[in-house]
Amino acid sequence: MFFHFRNKFPRLNVYWDKYLEFQQRLDVPAKTILLDEGKISQNYIYIEKGCVRSYFNKNGEDKTVQFFFEEEGLSSLESFVNNLPSQFTIETIEPSVIYLLPKQYVAQLIAELSNEADFTQMILYMSAQRQTHYINEFVSFIRDTPEERYQHLLQERPHIVQRVPQHYIASYLGVSTVHLSRIKSKLAKGKTRF
Repeated sequence: MFFHFRNKFPRLNVYWDKYLEFQQRLDVPAKTILLDEGKISQNYIYIEKGCVRSYFNKNGEDKTVQFFFEEEGLSSLESFVNNLPSQFTIETIEPSVIYLLPKQYVAQLIAELSNEADFTQMILYMSAQRQTHYINEFVSFIRDTPEERYQHLLQERPHIVQRVPQHYIASYLGVSTVHLSRIKSKLAKGKTRF
C-alpha cells in the first residue's frame, strides 16, 4: 500500500522489502480492468509503469474521476476498507506493469507498521496529500469553468494531457470531446478568455 513512500520514509524499507514477495506482478495491456464497479476491492494496486484511471458509469457513459501514474498506488478505498461494492472501475489506459498486494497482507503490513514512529507521520502525510487533492478537485468543479479546469490541467499536470487520450480527459473535465476540441482550438489561437 505504501510502497510509493519508499523514498520519503527509508527507515521503513525493511517492511516494504518483507512484503514484496506477497505482491503479484502483472504486465497488462491497455484497457485491462483491475476492479469492476460493484465488486469488492481485494487488492491494493501499485503502478510501476503505465497509466490507470478510475471511473464510474452513469447511464451508459463513463465519468472519469482520477488518473494514476508510475510510483503511485490506489484502490477503491471505501470498498477495500469496508468490504463494500466499489463505486468505481479501475482500468489501465496504457500497457502497464502493476503489482497487486492482497488485503490480508495489507492488514498485516499496517499492523506491523503501527509500532513504528514514522508510520503516524506517513499516514498523516498520505492522508493530507490525498485530502488536499480531492478538495481542490471538488472546489474546481464548483468554481471553475471547463476551460479554466483544462488550463489548470495544462499548467499543473501537463503529463495527463500528454499521455491520456482526449476522450478520457473530456470525461474527467465533465465535457464532451467536441467541447474539449473547441477549448483546445481557442487556446491554440491564443485566446485565454472564453
